[in-house]
Amino acid sequence: MNNNLIKNRYDFVYLFDVRDGNPNGDPDQANLPRVDSENQEGLVTDVCIKRKVRNYVQLKHELKPPYDIFIRQGNILGKIIDDVKKEQDKNVDKAQKRLNELFYDIRTFGGVLSVGKEGGAGTVRGPVQFTFSRSEDRIYQAEHSITRLCVTTEEEAKKQESREHASTFGRKATVPYALYRMHGFVSAVDAQKSGFSEDDLRLLWESLLNAFEHDRAAARGEMTPRKLIIFKHTNQLGSARSGELFDLVKIDKKVELPRDWSDYSITNKSDIERNLPKGITLIEML
Repeated sequence: MNNNLIKNRYDFVYLFDVRDGNPNGDPDQANLPRVDSENQEGLVTDVCIKRKVRNYVQLKHELKPPYDIFIRQGNILGKIIDDVKKEQDKNVDKAQKRLNELFYDIRTFGGVLSVGKEGGAGTVRGPVQFTFSRSEDRIYQAEHSITRLCVTTEEEAKKQESREHASTFGRKATVPYALYRMHGFVSAVDAQKSGFSEDDLRLLWESLLNAFEHDRAAARGEMTPRKLIIFKHTNQLGSARSGELFDLVKIDKKVELPRDWSDYSITNKSDIERNLPKGITLIEML
C-alpha cells in the first residue's frame, strides 16, 4: 500500500490567456480557433490541456517509470496492454494495477484499456478531470493571408514561371486576445484506486504552471498561465460543493475591449478566504 496517496479532495480554477495565436484549432472548421457557436465565446478542450501536461511530464522525466506516458505518438496501445497483461498472468486487476504504476497519465487522467488481443485491462477512472476552458468574452477569429516564395511540387513551379515574383498562398487563424478559464477536480476517492500520490499532485500543479513553456509554435502565438487557484478540502469526500467554490472567483472587465491580462480584475485572495466554507483551505499560485 502506498502511504503517499492523496487524502484530500481538491477543486481548482486555472486561468491562461492567448495573444495573436490559435490556442486550439477546430479541424471541423478549417482549424479556426474553437468557439461556442451560440455566443462566440472561445473554447479549449480538456484534451488539449491534458496533452500539454503529458508533454511536460515526458520532458521532465524522459518516459522513465513511474512517469512514462501512455497516450503519446508512436505507442501501440493494444500491444502495451497485452505485454503487461502477459507479465501479470493475464489477470485483469493485476495488469491494471501495473499500468497505473508505470504510466503517469493513466493514474492521473484514467484511460480505456479494453483493447488488445488479450482482452484488454478494463477501464481506469482517473482522479483528475478538467472542463473545457472558456474565454471570458466573445472572441474574434482573425484570418490572415500568408505567402511563401517556395513551392512544393514541380507542377506548381511551372504554373508560376510566368510570374516575376512567384509565391504560394496560405491562411493562418488567430485570436487577437482572450483570457480563458478552466475548472478542475481531483478526487481522493479515485486516487485510492489508481495510486495517484502527493508527488503526482505536485507534478500536476507544476505541469499546469509550465504548460506552454515547451509547447511554443508560430500558430499558438503567446500563451501564458495567469493564475492557479486551488481549493483544498479537509477530507476525501469534500467539505463544500465545487460550484460554490468556483463562484468565489469572479473576473471583471476594466475596459470594454480587453487586450491584456491587466484589463481584468480578479477576486483577490483575502476576499476569497473571507467567504470560504468551513473545511476549505485556499492555495493560490501565480
